[in-house]
Order: sequence, then C-alpha cells, then structure tokens
Amino acid sequence: MLVPLTRKTFESLIPMIATGGQYAHFWGKLRDVLRRVLISVVGIFAIVLIRVLILQESNGILLFVGLTIGLYWIWGPILWASLRNLEYRRYGYAGFWQGRVTDIFLTEELIGTEENVNNRGELVIVENRERCLNLEVGDETGFTAQLRVPLKRYHRAIDLGDVAEMLVLSNRGDLGRIAQTTDIYIPDHNLWVSDYPYLQHDAFIDVSRRLSTQYPETVEAVDPVEAQPTRRKRTPKGTGSKGGAMTRSQPDEAPDTRRRGLEDTDSDYQPASSPRKRRSPRRPTRDD
Repeated sequence: MLVPLTRKTFESLIPMIATGGQYAHFWGKLRDVLRRVLISVVGIFAIVLIRVLILQESNGILLFVGLTIGLYWIWGPILWASLRNLEYRRYGYAGFWQGRVTDIFLTEELIGTEENVNNRGELVIVENRERCLNLEVGDETGFTAQLRVPLKRYHRAIDLGDVAEMLVLSNRGDLGRIAQTTDIYIPDHNLWVSDYPYLQHDAFIDVSRRLSTQYPETVEAVDPVEAQPTRRKRTPKGTGSKGGAMTRSQPDEAPDTRRRGLEDTDSDYQPASSPRKRRSPRRPTRDD
C-alpha cells in the first residue's frame, strides 16, 4: 500500500530542528565528544590570539563568536542532525508505504582498521568488523527496499512476513520513482529498524493508525505466501562480499534456512556467508 501524504504531514514527520533521538545519534561516543571539545578549545585560543595581537581591545562581536565556538561541543550535534534532516526535507513529495519483510540476513562490515606492532616488531593491521542486520521489505507491486543496520538483540523478534511500514520520498507527484526511504517500523512487534532516526516515531504511528481506518484493505489482510509465491534466498559470493547473489526457490521445494540459530551469537538469523567444509585430497596407497 502506498498513500501520498500532504506537505504539512511530511514536515511534521521529519522535523527541521533535531529531535532528542537525532541529537543522541550525533552525540556519539567519548571520542566524538573529545573531538568536539578539541575544536572548541582551538577556536577559543584562535579568538584570544586575534583579540590580543590584532584588535588589542574588547569587542562584543568577537566575544559572541568566542562563546559560540566554545560551546560547539554542545550544539554541534543539533547542527549536523538538522542538516541531515534538510537533505530529506528537500524532496517535494512523500508517501506512507506498507508492505512485508521479504528477506533477513547477516553480514560483517568493515568499520575501520588499526595498525599495531606485535612482539616481533612487525606492523600488523587489525580490521574492526561489525555484524549487521540486512532487512529487505517489499510489496505486491514488486517494489523492494533494503536497509542495513548494526545488529541489536531486539532484532531477533523480526520474522519473514511481518508487516513493515516506512516513509518514501520522491520528486514526482505520483511517487513513480522513489528516491529515498526512512526508518522501517514493524508494528507486529512495535520496534524500529534504522541507522538514523529520521522520523518522529509517535507522529508516524498516529498516521499509520489513521490510514489503517481509512484503508481497511491493507497488506495485513493479505496472506504473505499468496502475495509472494517465491522466496528469495541469499547465497554467499565469498567472505568479503556484502551480501551475495540472489536465487529464487519455491517454498515447498526447499526449506527456509535463514532463521537458524548461530553458535557464536544469540541471533536467530543465518549469516550471509558461512564456511564450507572441504575434504582433504585422497592420498595414494601402495597398490595405486
């Protein structure tokens, strides 16, 4: 289901000024805070040098600029979150989309590298990898969208066929070409899947409830097996691939193995690539 929304509703779902969740997202970890504090300290030092060496007298404008730079470590996340919201608010049209979860798989993504020296004095490059959840949603029209987020414990509740809702953005009034998508809301479990909280969650849930009463023939009444006679199964390309090639298999012919438990984690999802056992080559005997 795809329902166009008015501009007023669109702007209420993606605000101009950062929300609390968006501020927390850009607040970051301790190293991010220390980086902003360092920028503030360097900025204040530069203002003091300008005042002492160039102006040599007090200036109200210079004092205001110094205070602003000195507090950058506090208001910086508001600035970056608002700029990110602005990237989505520049689209002219938005629509409420509802479909189902069609695919779930795990991948390990490279998030950074570190250079260390071992006991022998050799330079060793250590790769920092993060396990991510890849969620694919789609509807009966053939539209699909995929979202990759860091894996969380509550993601275990998501299953194939769950109802999925999100906001889609476009520059065309008929929403014929989707340019961007936002957070994915799973109403069956009342949880959100996103790498950045674009939407006002409470406002989006209100819109979802209103549209459910206006359009009772939603995807919730559709059997997921009938709506999607074939299921998509991921096959790994290799250890360094970000997903894998996609093949189609009938659900009655092959069992679905994407929900097996992992031995090394508490997740219920099948990883995108898993090691295969190889047989050792047969050794020749004396008779040969």
